[in-house]
Amino acid sequence: MDAEVIVVGAGPAGMMLAGELRLAGTDVVVLEKLHARTGESRGLGFTARTMEVFDQRGILSRFGDVEISNLGHFGGLPVDFGLLEGAHQAAKSVPQSATETVLEEWATSLGADIRRGHEVLSFEDKGDGVLIEARGPRGVHQLTAAYLVGCDGGRSLVRKEAGFDFPGTAATMEMFLADVRGVDLEPRMIGETLPGGMVMVGPLPGGITRLIVCERGAPPRRRTAPPDWEEVAAAWQRLTGDDISHAEPVWLSSFGDATRQVSEYRRGRVLLAGDSAHIHLPAGGQGMNTSIQDAVNLGWKLSAVLRGTAPEDLLDTYHGERHPVGRRLLMNTQAQGLLFLSGPEVQPLRDVLTELLAYPEVGRHLAGMVSGLEIGYDVGGGSHPLLGHRMPHLDLTAAGRPTSSTKALNRGRGVLLDLQDNPVLRARARAWLDRVDVVTATPTGLSAASTLTGTAALLVRPDGYVAWAAPGSHDSLPMALTRWFGPAQ
Repeated sequence: MDAEVIVVGAGPAGMMLAGELRLAGTDVVVLEKLHARTGESRGLGFTARTMEVFDQRGILSRFGDVEISNLGHFGGLPVDFGLLEGAHQAAKSVPQSATETVLEEWATSLGADIRRGHEVLSFEDKGDGVLIEARGPRGVHQLTAAYLVGCDGGRSLVRKEAGFDFPGTAATMEMFLADVRGVDLEPRMIGETLPGGMVMVGPLPGGITRLIVCERGAPPRRRTAPPDWEEVAAAWQRLTGDDISHAEPVWLSSFGDATRQVSEYRRGRVLLAGDSAHIHLPAGGQGMNTSIQDAVNLGWKLSAVLRGTAPEDLLDTYHGERHPVGRRLLMNTQAQGLLFLSGPEVQPLRDVLTELLAYPEVGRHLAGMVSGLEIGYDVGGGSHPLLGHRMPHLDLTAAGRPTSSTKALNRGRGVLLDLQDNPVLRARARAWLDRVDVVTATPTGLSAASTLTGTAALLVRPDGYVAWAAPGSHDSLPMALTRWFGPAQ
């Protein structure tokens, strides 16, 4: 085969997946029809959960000094991320182009084969592999892989060619996004509605201003190219009365509020991740972040199946865990769209939600929803509060040296944290040492109120989620190891 996995699409989901696969030693080829990165940045910044993902792989520092903010919004209503526990908040103003660059450099440094200018034309699942036909610089050619993953966006060819159902609702409106130079406008936040629609103004680095324009009642158009600047400037003037036609557009785009999700994330040897699997109204930059987290959930599972250390049904947990996350994403972005894109008839609802947000419990709930910090998976029995949730950052001392639970995940392997130097525990895990790192360490700086107080040991999956915890019977550890990492060697 040309590769164990072929990924279609070199956006954030495709690059993250390529890096995750290479961490596990899996051969991966990424096919991207564009010859170079566009430099466009539909997404800005990343959520607290994605900050944790980048940190656990040791690549957060590659972004340089990232501006952190506790401030966010839900449908234009202010949300305080400071209500949430944890080391990371949201990163502001990191262009998607920068995120794509960092992820591509990381994946390439690990040995991922990125082939730009290669457009997938068709493919066939043969049962024991996938045959792909693509057009590259030297013409049409065929490639084979054990698995094919579509990370090729909302208009995914992989999704269409494989026959995935994509139920949902069509777009009812159109919005313009423009990054421009040469305008001096007061910032406008999402949620500041006007009689005819909504506009947003936000400053970006390099003297660039981001504009979002939505005219209420303007029907969506099927476009094959970005809108003209004259069209965007005219809509701005109708809504605000200001003439900005003299500005210099850097890039333009249009999008709608279509909301769809595939009914399954896997069909045989073809899988989907990111916007290929779910599309929605952009709200709070959640789309790119959810896409990256799809890739992190899938990568280690796909590699384990390919290595033969885990049964193929481990891949079914990818759909089982990520489809509900995508469904909830669609729900909250639809709700936010109603809040900041509707007319004055929705103002009473905005007023009620503003009152409710004064309650810390409500603020925490909505902050957890849009940040991804609420995400949890069903990993089996047990009552420990961390089961199925992400392992929080924990400072540790191991072999007399400082380390952390986050650093322990840098290699993309499972981690058994032995926090009480228990030889019986380590003996039970010995048969999985080819897949799981055992770290015997002492927590430092643990507060009495921490959910880790009294915890003797934790089994953490490569994606950072806790799969087993003690106190509890050590007899159940081999069961958890077998479920997530396959049978003992």
